Amino acid sequence: MTAAPAPVGVIGGVGPLATAYFLDKVVRLTAAERDQDHLDMVVLNHATIPDRTAYILGESAQNPGPVMAQDARRLERFGVSFLVLPCNTAHYFTDEIVAAVQVPVVSIIDETVQEARRRVPDLRSVGLLATSGTARAEVYQRALADHGIDCVLPHEQDQAEVMRIIYDQVKAGRRVDIDAFRGIVGRLKEQGAQVVVLGCTELSVVAEDFDLLSDATYVDSLDVLARRTIERAGHTVRG
Repeated sequence: MTAAPAPVGVIGGVGPLATAYFLDKVVRLTAAERDQDHLDMVVLNHATIPDRTAYILGESAQNPGPVMAQDARRLERFGVSFLVLPCNTAHYFTDEIVAAVQVPVVSIIDETVQEARRRVPDLRSVGLLATSGTARAEVYQRALADHGIDCVLPHEQDQAEVMRIIYDQVKAGRRVDIDAFRGIVGRLKEQGAQVVVLGCTELSVVAEDFDLLSDATYVDSLDVLARRTIERAGHTVRG
């Protein structure tokens, strides 16, 4: 009997709903005809990890980096083949997580930038919707700059609205103001954005709930990570 491949390790809970949507995407996007055709995954849904954005912005002294590094070690001891982290802001702490383990850590940032480049071969400008922590950390700006691509951020008032959608609506389980969301996207396009990256997994929840991904304008980081996870685990993405 052939041994099953090592499972995928998921550092989850950041946030819990985004993790649930990630798992749902992996299941639905895997080409499978029976239970045994799906990926084996070990999920640590650690919802009490300190807030990533608050720490990056200097609003909290609770550093989530060592907590996520410890979670990575716990998953590695379970025998996972590689780790994924379905949270963009948390990738500010990637170096700390990578240093804690021997198994690879797949970057949602790098994979999303590669997908944007694949979708628009002459890509010059990307709009970014993300937490203020992700924007301050400049993880996307640096990844895009490595390929000579500009990163367009929302103006201050629009960024405040993005944070309201993420924290006061999605994370709080309340109705999303989709008209406000679409208005922000429109203004990014007016600034020259050829595609808009949903660089926060809570915004991926918005994309799923409002069927935004039928519009090629959006590059959804959670969707990209789910697809790359399936492929890296040796499975096929459903056509």
